[in-house]
Amino acid sequence: MKASSPVLSVIVPVHDEADVIPTLIKRLALVCRPLDIPLELLFVDDGSRDNSVAQLLQLRHQYPEIRVLQLSRNFGKEAAVSAGLQNARGEAIVLMDADLQDPPERIPDMVAEWRKGADVVLMKRRSRAGEGWLKRLTAAAYYRLINHISDASIPVDTGDFRLMSRRTVEALNQLPERNRYLKGMFAWVGMPTTTLEFDRDPRAVGQSKWNYAKLLQLAMEGITSFSIRPLRIALALGFLAAGSGALFGVWEVLKALFLGISTPGYASLIAVITFLSGVQLLCVGLLGEYVGRIYLETKQRPLFIIAEDSRASFRDEQPPLHLVSHDPNQH
Repeated sequence: MKASSPVLSVIVPVHDEADVIPTLIKRLALVCRPLDIPLELLFVDDGSRDNSVAQLLQLRHQYPEIRVLQLSRNFGKEAAVSAGLQNARGEAIVLMDADLQDPPERIPDMVAEWRKGADVVLMKRRSRAGEGWLKRLTAAAYYRLINHISDASIPVDTGDFRLMSRRTVEALNQLPERNRYLKGMFAWVGMPTTTLEFDRDPRAVGQSKWNYAKLLQLAMEGITSFSIRPLRIALALGFLAAGSGALFGVWEVLKALFLGISTPGYASLIAVITFLSGVQLLCVGLLGEYVGRIYLETKQRPLFIIAEDSRASFRDEQPPLHLVSHDPNQH
């Protein structure tokens, strides 16, 4: 490790978080500077449309530990975190959200566990202030469902807030998939892990950008990225429906031949056909999800494009620093 290399990198993906950035950096500096180790505060701007980047660049004069990566557009949180992991230089890397639900004050405890030898220091949510009962219930059900059907055991009640050693991050960076479900990838890599509990705070400012539609999409990403069991369930449903239909047909024929009883009307027939059609469409849609992911993987597009890097050595190879403008109507 070079003498100037940071020992601790804190990666924070940012998307329209201008209101909370000054408070976040102040709290980070307050808890990280007393650790007396070279520090890198790596902010990855994921296509913000407010003045998040302007604030970060301005605060670099007061906090030289700040480094800003600007992605060329909004690629999504998983891509932004991946950009941070591939560019962080620290021997220990902390991931956290910008909304201050993950308290920076726990970072010294995480570093202490890393110094004892842990490769991963996982932060488990003891409580989740500011979240309704429905979100807590669906989150708990989701983690238990994905752990039941996937091969990788994903820790319950955890998010991205964690510390990872350099060798853990290098192992993660070797995983080539484009459809990235990071919670599952963290679990798949493994490594000696220590778990600490914390009380999650409510958002410091504003509302969460993760609505139920996005959470459902993330859940589908997790399920289809780490398990083929849904396909096997679809296959079992197919066998069950086909077997039931065959048995029902044989029963109707025998009943008509030997008992002289024929089933009147078409109501039951329509009900059976409708049910089976629904099962078939469901299975085809599920299969399409997997095929679609294969299609995306075969294109081999990069996960993200870095438009600007505020790091001085990188500046020598890039055009003069400027703020990336984003179309307000772009999503």
